[in-house]
Amino acid sequence: MKNSKDFKQYASYAFGAFGHDAFYATLSTYFMIFITSQLFVTKDAGFNAKMIGYVTTMMVVIRIVEIFFDPLIGGVIDNTRTRWGNFKPWLLVGSIISSIGLIIIFTDFGGLATSNPYLYLILFAIVYIILDSFYSFKDISFWSMLPALSVESEKRTKFGTIARFGSTLGAQGVIIVIVPIVVFFSKMFSGTTGNTQTKAGWLGFAIVIGLVSFLGALATILGTKIEKNAIRENTEKVRFRDVFKVIGKNDQLMWLSLSYFLFAFSYVITNSLLIYYFNYVLGSAAAFTTVGVLTAVLGIISVSLFPTLVALVHRRAIYLGGIAVMLLGYILFLFAGTNLVVVLIAVGLFFFPYPLVFLAALMTITDSVEYGQLKSGTRNESVTLAVRPLLDKLAGAFANGVVGFAAIQAGMTGSAKPSDITNSGLLQFRMYMFFVPMALIIVAALIFMSKIKLTEAKHAEIVTELKKKLD
Repeated sequence: MKNSKDFKQYASYAFGAFGHDAFYATLSTYFMIFITSQLFVTKDAGFNAKMIGYVTTMMVVIRIVEIFFDPLIGGVIDNTRTRWGNFKPWLLVGSIISSIGLIIIFTDFGGLATSNPYLYLILFAIVYIILDSFYSFKDISFWSMLPALSVESEKRTKFGTIARFGSTLGAQGVIIVIVPIVVFFSKMFSGTTGNTQTKAGWLGFAIVIGLVSFLGALATILGTKIEKNAIRENTEKVRFRDVFKVIGKNDQLMWLSLSYFLFAFSYVITNSLLIYYFNYVLGSAAAFTTVGVLTAVLGIISVSLFPTLVALVHRRAIYLGGIAVMLLGYILFLFAGTNLVVVLIAVGLFFFPYPLVFLAALMTITDSVEYGQLKSGTRNESVTLAVRPLLDKLAGAFANGVVGFAAIQAGMTGSAKPSDITNSGLLQFRMYMFFVPMALIIVAALIFMSKIKLTEAKHAEIVTELKKKLD
């Protein structure tokens, strides 16, 4: 009976992660492709570039400003008291509103994007702010449930692993289905033929992702159970003015945050530019589906190996070793050129360690809840776990800016063909896609190596000490 309940919880949390990361991949990566390839494709290239620049800048600014509210959102969630707990109500509300917002931004607002561009920008900003705010509630609620599902590192590793399994399938699944779904709805709504993509096709894709995100959240709400124990009951309502103090006093959380941000920033830049590489360097958009299949398979293998690797070499070696393998992928990319086989091998080396590094960081951030609790005397789950989504969104925001700028500088916008891209454009593109990210993850590894001391053994000592104090 217990095994049946555990399976239900693991499966429910995994499906929630599946929908959550499918949503995140769509918003952080593929919305920019919709903007640059479908929304602004008038005959006036200057107008197109200007509007792409405006939208990209707005997204970056809005996300950066709202990111600083994430710890406060974590405080709101920690302070919520309902019969359904503090996580699930926000998970439900956040999933509904963010899904609706996603669907709306994948439109031209009734033609306003070109007929009245400044009104479009105003309405877009309003919708994007609402979408991003409620996505934050959903994001923080979902991941801050992790330390509440168990205080034991071993069980947390299982929940974290199965969640990452689901999120890997969600994010990489989007790569597999995005072109077929967009083409399918383009044919259905616009009557196109072949592989032609239209705005209506992209809207259909957004509706599918919004629905999957909502259903995943609903599965998590109905299928998981929060653990009750003395350690978790050592929680007080946190004052908003003290939220940033809670984070600032947790030195392990702060150093890990800096390292993980640089890592995530570099990954999102390269991952977001990958479809441009296939479109404009290889000249084979259809082959991009192969990337989705490859990374989905590698993601399943990678995540499945995490519990075994943790037992053998521990999180520190996984984090640093994973970055080393990604650097090998970058180096191979530099020599791949237009050779599809070599490119796919480079993609494999680049992507395979990513879920492992993510899980190592996630587990360490989760364990920093007890680390902070021991230092401060009170437990702050959502405030602490809000940091990881904050970092991913900050990385995504900056990466969106880099991607938009890189696409414009390289001439990879609108109806441009591979033959239209100059050698100078290719050189700038490679700098943004490879050289800058390589420098970032090297610095990330150096910070982790020198500053992170919160190992599995250290966390076990902290939990034992907390139990003694609270008992």
